Amino acid sequence: MQEQPQKILVVGGGSWATANIKMLTDNAAPKEIFWWMRNAQAVEDIQKFGHNPNYLSSVEIKVPAQNIATDLKGLIQKADFILLNVPAAFLKNALADITAVDFAGKKIISAIKGIVPDENLIIGEFLHKYFEVPFKNFLVISGPCHAEEVALEKLSYLTIASQDADLAAVFAGMLNTRYIKTTTSDDIYGTEYGAVLKNIYAVASGICHGIGYGDNFQAVLISNAISEMKDFVDAVHPIDRDIKESAYLGDLLVTAYSQFSRNRTFGNMIGKGYTVTSAQLEMNMVAEGYYAVNCLHQINKQYTVSMPICEAVYRILYKKHSPVTEMRRLAEQLS
Repeated sequence: MQEQPQKILVVGGGSWATANIKMLTDNAAPKEIFWWMRNAQAVEDIQKFGHNPNYLSSVEIKVPAQNIATDLKGLIQKADFILLNVPAAFLKNALADITAVDFAGKKIISAIKGIVPDENLIIGEFLHKYFEVPFKNFLVISGPCHAEEVALEKLSYLTIASQDADLAAVFAGMLNTRYIKTTTSDDIYGTEYGAVLKNIYAVASGICHGIGYGDNFQAVLISNAISEMKDFVDAVHPIDRDIKESAYLGDLLVTAYSQFSRNRTFGNMIGKGYTVTSAQLEMNMVAEGYYAVNCLHQINKQYTVSMPICEAVYRILYKKHSPVTEMRRLAEQLS
């Protein structure tokens, strides 16, 4: 008997959500795709014209018009897999009308590279605590993969993490295309925290560029950042992991150096003298590192890991310390 196609709901309307839609629909495995976004005008435009008017507008949307809607609860009922792809700061609001009953039996995937503010929880912990999602039903998408390069079909690599190896393999099989390669992992904590931390380090990288540090210093900064990341994820979830894998080091490198990195762009603006508010307004995109560094500062009170780069970014963004002074002080601590 032929298996029924899996039904996958993508939640979110931004560039990474659009890139995930492209990957899922370009993949040959039989499946039915649903797409939720809050913006009703964007939904109408996509239904009519087959392109997201606000993000990656060159991407052809091959999702049936009737499968794109603003009714999240209704779409969740139809789905087997729910891929969450809204900024962490807006997740609570997006799920405001959703209950644990709605998520019962569903496989939930996080493509969110952030921490839920106020809760100071990574996405898996947040879903487990408030929506009773078992960790065995939770997956993480991570890796060095900018949405803009997916749109251009540049070769990219993703890691799918789950405590259930078979489940990770099944979902990875729904993403593989000629331009997307996937690997699997059991490290849901390390991949989530790594994705959070690399955004903070990309903000630091941008700040340094904005105040005039060159490539030589950037190399030292990122060398120290990967060491800092390892110390933290090992303290939070001490398992055998190779921090040099693409889900950790690779994602850090592309986010710290790429022209497409919104966190680096945000940091660069801060280094050049923009206020946080003016930088956010001008970008018109969410830099997850801004929210994440405050959350990490609170979380690390429990673990007390030495994290001079994160603390420098925290003081610049939340204590309004001078970027020049903080980075000069940081430079004395790096090796």
